Amino acid sequence: MSIQDQRKLIESIHPFELLSSTTMDNLMSKIDIAYYPNSTLLISPTISSIAFYIIIKGSVTEYIDDEIHNVYGAGDSFDADAIIYGKTKAKFIVDEDLICYEIKKDDFLDLMQDKKVQGYFLQDFITRHQQLKEYDQQSDLSPFLISKVSDIFLHTACVVNADDSIYEALKQQQKLRAKVIIVKDSDGYSIVTDTNLRERVLLGDNDTSKKISTIASKNLITIDINDFLFNALLLMTHNAIKRVVVLENEKIVGVLEQLDLLSYFASHSHLVAVQIDKASNFDDLKAIEKDFRNLIVTLRAKGVKVRYITKLIATLNYKVYKKVFEMCVCEELRDKCALIVMGSEGREEQTLRSDQDNALIIKNGVDVELFVKPMMQLNSYLLELGFPKCNGGVMVSNEFWRRNSSSYKELIEKWTYDMSDESVQNLSIFLDAKCVAGDCTLLDELTTYLHSSFHSRDDVLAHIAKAVLNFETPLSLFSGFVLEKEYNNRLDLKKGGIFALVHGVRTLSIQYEIKATNTIERIKELNNLGVIDKTFATELIESFDTLSSIRLKAMLEAKTIDEANYINPRNLEKNQRDLLKDSFKIINKFKKFMSFHFHLNMVV
Repeated sequence: MSIQDQRKLIESIHPFELLSSTTMDNLMSKIDIAYYPNSTLLISPTISSIAFYIIIKGSVTEYIDDEIHNVYGAGDSFDADAIIYGKTKAKFIVDEDLICYEIKKDDFLDLMQDKKVQGYFLQDFITRHQQLKEYDQQSDLSPFLISKVSDIFLHTACVVNADDSIYEALKQQQKLRAKVIIVKDSDGYSIVTDTNLRERVLLGDNDTSKKISTIASKNLITIDINDFLFNALLLMTHNAIKRVVVLENEKIVGVLEQLDLLSYFASHSHLVAVQIDKASNFDDLKAIEKDFRNLIVTLRAKGVKVRYITKLIATLNYKVYKKVFEMCVCEELRDKCALIVMGSEGREEQTLRSDQDNALIIKNGVDVELFVKPMMQLNSYLLELGFPKCNGGVMVSNEFWRRNSSSYKELIEKWTYDMSDESVQNLSIFLDAKCVAGDCTLLDELTTYLHSSFHSRDDVLAHIAKAVLNFETPLSLFSGFVLEKEYNNRLDLKKGGIFALVHGVRTLSIQYEIKATNTIERIKELNNLGVIDKTFATELIESFDTLSSIRLKAMLEAKTIDEANYINPRNLEKNQRDLLKDSFKIINKFKKFMSFHFHLNMVV
């Protein structure tokens, strides 16, 4: 390896690329190349570290209490903490003949005088993890992620009193060149839009001398000036509106318009939502399906976090579900049932569409047979729209997932008492349910019933929780990861990490009667209730975000749904591999927490 190649390798390791040219020249003159045979004990609680190691070839395993904590391969480095603090609880053992660079202890401590290097190595997991993410995404990070409503142009708000006449209000609107009129009364604020004026004045029986409050709508949607622009986008998308009113300290300070927001962030997501709402037939819906993938690719390229992409895509998918529901179910039956989605759709964690998970709750006393044909049609439409068939049959076309409220309660009773593998699986699916059309109180009633079924049932919860241990976290002796030969030496992100976190958090949410379905929202609620502390909650959120981000990349590149969960870590950039390793460590930490919390070692 040439001197130039050596330098490139060192500079590829964060935070050494931050060093000045002079400091880097000085460092390169001091670096040694060393060789250690297999089984060499490099560092331990009784053997002090003599250097900071950067692996050229071979691998080293880190053990804590005789358990594998990490595996370091080519391009990895270790162990700054052993040098900085002069001690370690870990043992570092060579498990494949090692060729490495060594930065001697004194030289490394000299480097620590650089504030950027010092800041990185003295950070906790969360800060270091977030900094690695920022470094990994810095080339395409969108300003939109950190932009707030206060950063964008706001239109002057036209605020009038409730007693003002329609004519006076219109004159004030014209003077301010405002798009809407905001009406203030003793109860708060209401709004008058072009639609109100057209339907209630031009086409109605109101004349302009009447009070403006007589034609105002109460559904004023607002956002705080310090909130993020992305949340404004979600509000507009979810409510199918063209503007939101901006508040500061509960006072109206302006109006944020759709066109201004879209010009700031040209993803056209709101236009997709408008197209869905305007779709008058099935062909209209089919015509916009390709926009979903394009939207995901655009958002990801702009550096938008996966958690925000999934929320936006979920909002759009819910609109599609509702539109299809209205196309298939006659008007007189729509308030007699509730269409629900479950699994990743219900958790708002789906990006590219995976297997369908949906069901229908029918109001007691209504003939279930009335919904057979509509649900068959609905399922057929969803398949045509790119929602894949569920191999397990969790779809409204399956009569098992099409029943009345009483029947679902009997099903819940069965699930919570027989604890078969099938029951635990079905229960887990149903716990993520979210209503997308129809009478949503039907789901609310079942959710309350479900949570009440688990009062003082920690034995049952422990059986459910045990599933977090079903799959090993893929950190081991093969270049730091356990790879599956039958899948071309790749690892399964879902089984290896995402499942344990999602299912564990879901189980804790049952125990503490948390109604949220989104994993990150559930983690935040668990933190608010004191079940986990803020540091651990943030570690879990960061790890989940990392795993989801890497999985999304794999999904976009996969040729089939079955391949979407598999990745080869060797194809990742070094920073991404480091992030993945850090995330798997947190998954193992979470598994230990779950084992202790539910005494899983005692569950048969």
